[in-house]
Amino acid sequence: MKDGKFITMAFESSCDETSVAVLADGRQVLANVISSQIDIFRQYGGVVPEIASRHHLENINPVIDQAMEESGLSWEEIDLIGVTEGPGLVGALLVGVATAKAIAFARDIPLVGVHHILGHISANYIEYPDLKPPFLALVTSGGHTNIIAVDDYNRCRVLGGTRDDAVGEAYDKVARVLGLGYPGGPKMDRLAKEGNPDAIAFKRVYLEKDSYDFSFSGLKTAVLNYLNTEKQAGREVNKADVAASFQQAVMDVIVEKAVHAVMEQTQNGGRGEKKLVLAGGVASNSKLRAMLEEACSTRGIRLYRPSPVLCTDNGAMIGCAAYYKYRELGADSLDLDADPSLELPEERL
Repeated sequence: MKDGKFITMAFESSCDETSVAVLADGRQVLANVISSQIDIFRQYGGVVPEIASRHHLENINPVIDQAMEESGLSWEEIDLIGVTEGPGLVGALLVGVATAKAIAFARDIPLVGVHHILGHISANYIEYPDLKPPFLALVTSGGHTNIIAVDDYNRCRVLGGTRDDAVGEAYDKVARVLGLGYPGGPKMDRLAKEGNPDAIAFKRVYLEKDSYDFSFSGLKTAVLNYLNTEKQAGREVNKADVAASFQQAVMDVIVEKAVHAVMEQTQNGGRGEKKLVLAGGVASNSKLRAMLEEACSTRGIRLYRPSPVLCTDNGAMIGCAAYYKYRELGADSLDLDADPSLELPEERL
């Protein structure tokens, strides 16, 4: 406890960022240190799990030391330890979980495991002090594309998800065949600004009527087929047009489904104000933000979107989620283990 405020230290290591954060009362960030491995994995064209795990081991103690120094706190002032328990790369997760458990045991501090996606959603609580459930969340990242009804801080209902590639995964794969390198999402976003989004008529995949699910594998294949056709015909490919047309096809579907979900849930389900919360790494995509802003504005939906630093994997979002979980459900056991396939805590009916 510091000046009457509850202090949480949190760890995030689900993929290729080693992050440690310190928060006061769940929403005030005192430190949020992130050590990224992006430069390491550029030569491989993507994350190599075994290498990521080794670098987490190398980074975790220096990151802890930096977070403690930036927070200006002592270990005696830490009230709670939070950590991402899943989903993610199992070796990477284990580094964070083992470190968090060791500190919690050695210093007799309560421990809370956090679902990675609830962490991403919780980043918005940090950005917007007035935000509280219920609301709908659109989660877009390298591993997830979900529309989630957040009924309370620790309960939610998944209304829709990806049936194949997540949106970030689709971006990375298309970026790879275009020769853009890793990470593909930001490179595609920048290149798309130079192209014509109507240059190539890639099909929009909406699936069944009123479905909130997503499918991007067909679109990815359509891009590959287009590139092969142009190559065989000896025609030069305008990569900017391909990126812009691909991105437009993706965002048309995501934005329409997300906005439709908000309208349907608030009008028919009676679940409060029209609010849409954006979360996940792809939440920093400029096209997605611009299209959602316009679509939400015309329909009277309030849009919440975190700053880019809170879109990426970071300890602050985990600390916020851990704070609210501890307040309602208490501490987890020291038997807590990494779970690479951890399911979201769906609403108990």
